[in-house]
Amino acid sequence: MNTTTTGDGRTVYVAREEAERGSKGAFFVVYGGEDRENRYGYFCDNCERIDNAMDSMGRIECNVCGNIRKPTEWDAAHE
Repeated sequence: MNTTTTGDGRTVYVAREEAERGSKGAFFVVYGGEDRENRYGYFCDNCERIDNAMDSMGRIECNVCGNIRKPTEWDAAHE
């Protein structure tokens, strides 16, 4: 796994083999430790940042570049 640093200086681990497809690039799962027990969030491959958010339907949006993963649970009622 690759490492990156959070805004507060914490080292986190990017699992590049665990990817979700986004509109501008992949989102990779980020863990708080090498043991992969505590999921930290997602790493945006387009802008190489971990500043993103996920909503209750599973949509991920990067707050820096606007890369988006579509919701995992979507139907017309969600519009």
